[in-house]
Amino acid sequence: MIEGDVHSTADAVARRSYGKLVAFLATRTHDVAAAEDALSEAFASALAKWPSQGCPSNPEAWLLTVARRKLVDEDRRHRSGEIAAPHVQLLTEQLRSAPETDIPDNRLAMMLACAHPAIEAGIRAPLMLQVVLGLDAKAIASAFLTSPAAMGKRLVRAKDRIRQARIPFSIPVREELPARLDAVLDAVYAAFTEGWTDPGGIDAARRDLADEAVFLARLTVELLPNEPEAAGLLALVLHAHARRRARRTDNDDFVPLAEQNSILWDSPMIGEAEALLWRASAMKQVGRYQLQAALQSAHVHRRLSGVANWAEVVKLYDVLYTVDPSPVVAINRALAIAESRGVVEALAAMPNHEADARLADYQPYWAARAELCARAGDREQSCRAYAFAIGLSSDPAVRRFLQRRQAALAV
Repeated sequence: MIEGDVHSTADAVARRSYGKLVAFLATRTHDVAAAEDALSEAFASALAKWPSQGCPSNPEAWLLTVARRKLVDEDRRHRSGEIAAPHVQLLTEQLRSAPETDIPDNRLAMMLACAHPAIEAGIRAPLMLQVVLGLDAKAIASAFLTSPAAMGKRLVRAKDRIRQARIPFSIPVREELPARLDAVLDAVYAAFTEGWTDPGGIDAARRDLADEAVFLARLTVELLPNEPEAAGLLALVLHAHARRRARRTDNDDFVPLAEQNSILWDSPMIGEAEALLWRASAMKQVGRYQLQAALQSAHVHRRLSGVANWAEVVKLYDVLYTVDPSPVVAINRALAIAESRGVVEALAAMPNHEADARLADYQPYWAARAELCARAGDREQSCRAYAFAIGLSSDPAVRRFLQRRQAALAV
């Protein structure tokens, strides 16, 4: 078999089933790190053997079988004599229960386990992103505005905690679910955002992430139908996902929301998002995901109706900022203020990168600052901000878009 085909198959399996495989193994061993290591070795074996043996008809089952053997062998190496026998036998029996065809999807149970009270609150969502969706520490650190080294150390400690406390990988009793919900929603949204920044699917590590996040958001709503924030998050990601086809031209040029062809939007998906938002609002428990979904709805309404509603958008951002006073919200609020009350007030509302070190490497901050400075007539500051934004852009289409904006300043 051609080696390139083997790599393509392995890559597709990793994107499609990594979280399911890790979740299955970890639910039986209570050791996330060991499950990840065993699966990594199984993929290495696949890349070594499949070129000569051919890809199996069920790659997931093949990988699971190899990973199970490696876990049992590793457990046997760490134990000896009479002590080893019962442990190895028990682990073998637990892992042997794996199906040969369809692998159960335990990812939501895994996410809820990562949100266990024994796990530090601030690392729960990042842990889910790595364990369930396979993101590396660098990508996760970017999503949470921290350094990869610090994030990596915290993730290792969290996995050690799961193993030491033998936290069960199962759906907890209904009374425990609401307390774990916030971390699950944060992880799903962070995963969607990572996938959303790669709409062309050029990054294999992030390809299909947006679809996976929508799927997990649906699972969460099915599990907790009376939780308004779960419905709010699903409404939010559906609103954004409905515009995916309009975000690029046929030449792969980036198209901002204000210039998108609304005919390309997915109307049924927008309708579903609106219905979810109404359903959530009827529960009378407003949260940040409902507010973000309401903002998405307002943007869609403005484009489809042609009626400016920036004052209402600013009011929504004002409420959101009281719930979530993050720099991301502050940046978007400032952009809305520019449309409603003018660029001078907008610049005053922008967070300051000198006061918040997290903004120094945050590309959307520099892009927004460049736009506002340009509108204020400050070409020098705008050019400088565009240069930072361009340098921090990993998406070639966004980089070209910003370069055109920067070049226009010299005209």
